[in-house]
Amino acid sequence: MAFSRDPLDELVVPDGTEAQERDLVTDGDVLVGARSTVGFGVRGRNVLAGESAEFGGAIEADGDCRLDMWCDVAENVLVGEDAYVGERVHIGGRLKVAGDLDIGDDVEIDEGFEANGWIVIRNPMPTIVFLFVYLKHLLLIGEEDTAQRLVSELVEDDDGDSEAEPLVIPRNATVGDDAWRVSTPATIGDDCRLHGNVRAERIAVGTDCNIFGSLRARGDITVGEGTRIHGDVTTREGDVDVAADARVLGDVVCADLELGPDAEIDGTIRADGEITMRTTERDRE
Repeated sequence: MAFSRDPLDELVVPDGTEAQERDLVTDGDVLVGARSTVGFGVRGRNVLAGESAEFGGAIEADGDCRLDMWCDVAENVLVGEDAYVGERVHIGGRLKVAGDLDIGDDVEIDEGFEANGWIVIRNPMPTIVFLFVYLKHLLLIGEEDTAQRLVSELVEDDDGDSEAEPLVIPRNATVGDDAWRVSTPATIGDDCRLHGNVRAERIAVGTDCNIFGSLRARGDITVGEGTRIHGDVTTREGDVDVAADARVLGDVVCADLELGPDAEIDGTIRADGEITMRTTERDRE
């Protein structure tokens, strides 16, 4: 996974992510930027949250969990390895840690905590803040190879498997059943199933997804092959590209519109520019 800029400057939903009844479920890591609100619980490998992040459900991490200062988790936090909890964090349920627990001052855990390893009560370093400040510094001084190695170590399993891309929620985002609102670009991978309207600077949706909501962006929007958008697709200034066999069950509003073979638009099309229909996907540049 390569970064040429701050990794929290984009909403990234990796392949196969599902918004289940109460949880966002992914195979890889979960990175949540500072002051973001996640209306779901989250389930992933390692879970890292920045300062003042809020979760509307439980956190289940197969690996480590790191919660920075002033985070709020509505339900339980279950950790398969080590946990790092910053000062003034609130957990509405129980904290269970299979490994070591490093916990800061003034932490509130409504139903108590337990850890099988060492328990250290102090002010732990705000890990996610340090990590991304350091990463940004490396990029600014041109040390892209070093930054890449740091990111690779972050997202790798203990067995060295780094294939699972992390779920990244940028700073100041709001993610929930009603809407996914970010002020950054948004990239949604293949085979995802999400609920809620997606609002972003620009949006790219992969193949064979089901998005139960609308897409709205200032810039371009692309919809991958075989994907279903159960709502409108609207861009203020950009173009829309709907790939082969994709379907939009709503209206499309854009500048230029490109439609792949057998793409369907159920609603009204309002395009200020050109409407192009490709006969094959080879026509797509």
